[in-house]
Amino acid sequence: MLMGEYQHSLDAKRRLIIPAKFRDQLGTDVVLTRGLDGCLFGYPHAEWQKLSSKLQALPLTKRNARAFVRFLYSAASACTFDKQGRINIPSSLCSYAHLVKKCMVIGVANRFEIWNVDCWNKYNHDTAADFDEIAEELKIDF
Repeated sequence: MLMGEYQHSLDAKRRLIIPAKFRDQLGTDVVLTRGLDGCLFGYPHAEWQKLSSKLQALPLTKRNARAFVRFLYSAASACTFDKQGRINIPSSLCSYAHLVKKCMVIGVANRFEIWNVDCWNKYNHDTAADFDEIAEELKIDF
């Protein structure tokens, strides 16, 4: 299970260190794609295959299904870790997530997310303010 948050810097060649705690669970490479809320989603191959199966089961006749599948697949990129534990993030994905220098890498159970640090801080602040309401709506028991 991927969890926690880590701040790292994107270098001039668009390489970002993925935390060692994550790499131990991810293997030698990951699939990186556009995520929701303006971040990037990173999946180990087994989880990407599960998601891919669900996406392929969506009805081709539904416009929103086609749009969602295109959104994820058209930006997807297989990224291999280098010896320092970095992945090279394609420029299109950096642009999408506004990644310039400081990034947050967060674990979200079966995937990790990469955020622009300012966007993450704003999202985290806004969500924290509504956390009680969100929990009540989802009916989560702790």
